[in-house]
Amino acid sequence: MITFNIAQWRAWAPGLASVEHWQQWCQQPTHLHSSDEAPDVSFLPAMQRRRLGRLARMAFAVGWPLAEGYERLPLVFVSRHGETPRTFEILCDVANSEPLSPTQFSLSVHNAVIGLWSILRGETSEMTALAADGDGLEHGVFEAAALLAEGAPAVLLIITEEQPPQAYSQWIDDVPFPYAVGLLLTAGTDWSLSLTTADDSKELPPSQWPNALSLLRTLNSAQGACRHSWKRRVWNWQRSL
Repeated sequence: MITFNIAQWRAWAPGLASVEHWQQWCQQPTHLHSSDEAPDVSFLPAMQRRRLGRLARMAFAVGWPLAEGYERLPLVFVSRHGETPRTFEILCDVANSEPLSPTQFSLSVHNAVIGLWSILRGETSEMTALAADGDGLEHGVFEAAALLAEGAPAVLLIITEEQPPQAYSQWIDDVPFPYAVGLLLTAGTDWSLSLTTADDSKELPPSQWPNALSLLRTLNSAQGACRHSWKRRVWNWQRSL
């Protein structure tokens, strides 16, 4: 079991940019209509903004305000699928024997976001990019807790997923809409997280919403606990009351 505090949070999805909008969604969660909307990242230089895909823009939109006031802030970036629209374009170019764009390729790799974050913020703290399973949120929290245990005053955790191209619809079914959730974690005992396993060999049904969005609903309610399951893993979140 690990313990920690969630000092602040931010989230973004099409049509859900403010804390108030998210609080309303948490009370009555619904699937969002498909949209090309991207978050406002006007705080970044124009030339850099043009290079960013929506996944990176979402990560910057939720992470930037949480990092304010910190000179050194370790970052844990989590995405199960990564830049699927960008990688799909690259694969299409390969299939059509078109020349590949070095810029497209460099920005498609899984740790591109943390590299851009380091450059644009001048941040040299430890950073980790995880491509975990459907419970990447919890793996990211464990990584962040390890950094807190090593003395980091706070750790920024960003979980984000992009809507995959239609060609992937048979295989990717865990992204109800594009979203990003940012958590600023600090040392403390407000929250505890533990892992158990299912008693039998059958996989448990996944949560109705991605784990990061389910946690967001708990944060914006009076609930003191929530459980997230993935395959045979059961993650138990407990809030000190």
